[in-house]
Amino acid sequence: MDRLHAYWRMPYIKAPKPRDDSGKSGGNPFAEMAKSDDFKKYRILWKGKYSFIVMNKFPYNCGHLLVLPLREVGDIELLEGEEKTEFFDAVIRAKKILRLALKPDAFNVGFNLGAKAGAGIPQHLHCHIVPRWDGDTNFMPVIADTRVLPEAMDTLWERLREFVD
Repeated sequence: MDRLHAYWRMPYIKAPKPRDDSGKSGGNPFAEMAKSDDFKKYRILWKGKYSFIVMNKFPYNCGHLLVLPLREVGDIELLEGEEKTEFFDAVIRAKKILRLALKPDAFNVGFNLGAKAGAGIPQHLHCHIVPRWDGDTNFMPVIADTRVLPEAMDTLWERLREFVD
């Protein structure tokens, strides 16, 4: 039997769940990232005046990126003026970085707005940009709740940073 190591899954399972001031789950790790200039620690690829691009710590596919506003806001309707423009420009920038660095066949780009829609951190808006390749889906996510990622996160971060303009 062949074994595949889904190296990202166990840190997710064991990670302490964020808590808010009342002790309930629902804290916001994105807020800490937004304030940091340590790009490597958080795998931030780009940061603007109002938004930033970061690698998803628990990716659906190799190269899965997130675009977030620096300000904690939970819905696209709450983005304002230049913040809104920069945010959506950052979505396009993230897609371009992936296109140049990884040359995927296609992309999934989207939002989960609200906890019931699947947002893990619903109080901080984030857009998913997921590169896709012909044949990249297989039985592993269905049978074993495991994703197969062909490149280590730090190595991929270094490669993607080469394509940030």
